[in-house]
Amino acid sequence: MQSKIYRIIGAILLGAGLIFSQNAPADLAKKYIKSGSLLYFPLKNAPFPHPDRENGYVYKDKTYPKLDHYDDNKVAVFYPHEFQMNKKSVNVIVYFHGWYNNLDSIIRTFGIIDQFVKARKDAILIIPQGPKNAPDSFGGKLEGQNGFKYMVDEVIDILYNLTLLETRNVENIIIAGHSGAYRVISFILLRGGYTDRIREVYLFDALYGQTEKYTWWIDHYQGKLIDIYTPDGGTKAESENLMTDLTAWQIPYLSVIESELTPDQLRTNRLVFISSEQEHNEVVFKTENLWRFLEASPLKTIPR
Repeated sequence: MQSKIYRIIGAILLGAGLIFSQNAPADLAKKYIKSGSLLYFPLKNAPFPHPDRENGYVYKDKTYPKLDHYDDNKVAVFYPHEFQMNKKSVNVIVYFHGWYNNLDSIIRTFGIIDQFVKARKDAILIIPQGPKNAPDSFGGKLEGQNGFKYMVDEVIDILYNLTLLETRNVENIIIAGHSGAYRVISFILLRGGYTDRIREVYLFDALYGQTEKYTWWIDHYQGKLIDIYTPDGGTKAESENLMTDLTAWQIPYLSVIESELTPDQLRTNRLVFISSEQEHNEVVFKTENLWRFLEASPLKTIPR
């Protein structure tokens, strides 16, 4: 009875943004209040700050200083009201944004939380702040050994201490990312510390490089990879090259046009390459692809 009371108190405080958090923008918190609690946590193990960006970053002769670009240690966490507390384990979905973006902009523009809520998966959603409003794919601390695990565990510890989780054990992880997120995801697959628990990876017009790390993961683990690419986003050639390699290695995969993709194909194929006619940013939200991919995932669906 006492633990239940603590859970209720913790949920009230979490929803009000009173502890362990820097409040999310009022309009976003209000938008999602019926579905769950949106909080921005300042984390020790967030991607930034990082020593390699202490003096900022230069791209095409323009400097992006540490201040306002690499000094933000916030991570957005969305905890659904209908999350079904499991004493044994918790599922986690992590989304990484691309260039020239920040937490507020991607939540507003790309419908990440809306699609997550629509999928009704029994999981919590984590959105780290990467390079803020900068043309940079660097993953900061998450590129280091076990860096991803440290960040996820810190979020789990906070929710556990709020008695919103009854366990610290992470069972299943899905990672999704758009555009420049390809780099941080590749390092997470290589040495992030939770590689054996990553069940699915979604690349939204994001396979620009680091392909050897993805092929290593495909070869050593049994997780699913979904790569959706556009004709003009810069990822078409790399995606086609990877398919050529998979053919040579006799590793089965599905190559399909987005308009012909079926839910059954998403459920039954381990490696899926989707050719889309959408614009670079549209592949995430216009046809709600994040929702489609999550819905086809094996994560438990919360009943209505």
